[in-house]
Amino acid sequence: MSPTTIIMSEWERRGPDEDVRLLGYSFGDDETVRLRARRLTESGRVEFRELRDGLFIRSNSYVGNVQLGNLRLVIQPKISGAPLLNLLRYAYNLRNLDLHGPATQAIGDSTFLDLLIHQLLVETQELIARGLHRNYERTENVLTSPRGRIDFQRYALNGGTAKAALPCIYHPRLQNTLVNRVLLSGLQLAARLTGDLILRARLRRLAALLADDVLPLRLERQVMGRVWREIDRRTAAYRPSLILIQMLIQMAGVRLDESPEQVRLPGFLFDMNRFFQAFLSRFLHENLLGHKVQDEYRLRDMMVYAEGFNPRGLESPTPRPDFVVSTRGSIVAILDAKYIDLWHHGPPASILYQLTVYALSQGLGSSTTILYPTMDASASESRLDIRHPLNQRIQAQIILRPVHLGQLEQLISHSVSHRNRQHRLGVAKYMIFGEPTGATSPIQIPQ
Repeated sequence: MSPTTIIMSEWERRGPDEDVRLLGYSFGDDETVRLRARRLTESGRVEFRELRDGLFIRSNSYVGNVQLGNLRLVIQPKISGAPLLNLLRYAYNLRNLDLHGPATQAIGDSTFLDLLIHQLLVETQELIARGLHRNYERTENVLTSPRGRIDFQRYALNGGTAKAALPCIYHPRLQNTLVNRVLLSGLQLAARLTGDLILRARLRRLAALLADDVLPLRLERQVMGRVWREIDRRTAAYRPSLILIQMLIQMAGVRLDESPEQVRLPGFLFDMNRFFQAFLSRFLHENLLGHKVQDEYRLRDMMVYAEGFNPRGLESPTPRPDFVVSTRGSIVAILDAKYIDLWHHGPPASILYQLTVYALSQGLGSSTTILYPTMDASASESRLDIRHPLNQRIQAQIILRPVHLGQLEQLISHSVSHRNRQHRLGVAKYMIFGEPTGATSPIQIPQ
C-alpha cells in the first residue's frame, strides 16, 4: 500500500465524508500503531477514531507531523512563513537576525519545524562568528616541553628518575564546555528532524565544524537542567539557541525520562498554546503601563475541602488563570489565553466552565476574559452573561476577545518609533479592557 499523507490545519476535523482517502482506512493488526494513536488521543494532541466506514481525525492546538504506520499526518498553523517566525522570535525573545537572498525565500516555503531549525542554524552561526565560549579545564599530562606547573608529587612517586618529559598540571581554555556540547547535539538532532535536504546539509557542515573541538552528548532532562543552571553573563548569548533546542527536544518526542509508559512517536508536535501564552506574556509585560501582570496566578483558597470531608487528605485544587492584572493590589482583570479561533469555532463547553469559575471567584458583577488568536480582521469581542438559573439575574460575565495575529506581527516587525510605541500601548490596553466606547472593531495597526 502506498503511503497516505493527510494535510490539515489546526482545529480541523477530517473523516471519510471530507476525504475519500480515509474511507475504509484502518490501522489493521499493528498494535504498536494502535497504541500510538490511542496515546495521542488520550493526551489531547490529536484525536483518532476508527469508524465503521473509515478513520476520523480531529486536530487542535498542536502543529507538526506524526507517522502512524502507513499514514502521515501533517498539521499546519494558519499563520506561516516569515510572519510566524517573527511572532516566534518575539515570543521567545530570539534574536532578529537579518536574512537575505535564498535564506529569505526559503523561509516562505518552510514548515513550522524548519522555521525553528533555520533559526537555530543562524543563531549558531552568530555564536561561532562571535567566538564560542571557552573554559579553563584542569589537565594533567607528561610533557617534553613543560607548561603550567610541574607536578613534583607525581614526579617523586615515579622515583625521580631522569626522563625527557615531566609531569605537568596546566589549565588550557577549551571549547568542550557543556553549553557547546549541548549546542552540537542540538544541531545533530535538528539535522535528523528536518526534511529539507539543503538545510540538513548546512546543519551537518556546521556540526562538523564544532565536532573538531567539541564532543556530543545525549540530550536528557538532567543535561538540559544543568546547562540552564550554568548560564551566566558569559554564556547569555546561548539562551536563544538553548530555547530552540529545548523546543526541538519536546517536539521530537525525545525521551527526557526513562518512564516505561512513555511512547516515543515518529515525528513532532508543538503546542501552539505555549507559543501564544508566551507571546501575550511578553507583550503585556512590556506594554501595559501602570498595571502589574502576573503569569499563572494562583487563586488560593478559592476551592477548599470542607472540614471533616476530605477522607483521603488531598490538597485543595488551586485554579491558575494565565494572567491576572492588578493595580495597587486590587485585581482589575483575569485573563486566560487559548489558541483556538473562537470567532469561527465557538467556545467549547470545557473552556466556558473554566472561565465561569474564574469570573465567579471575584464575586457578583465580575468578569473574566479569554484572549484568542484569529486571522479574520472582522472578528470582534463577544460577551456571555452568566445568569442565575432561577431568577435570571446576571452573576458575572465572560468576555471573548480576539487577538489579531496578522496585525500584531506587523506591529512588532516595525521599528519601535514613538508612534509604534503608542499603538503597542493601545493594543495592550485593548487586550485588558476591550474596545473604546463606541468602537466597533479592534484597534487598527497602520501599515
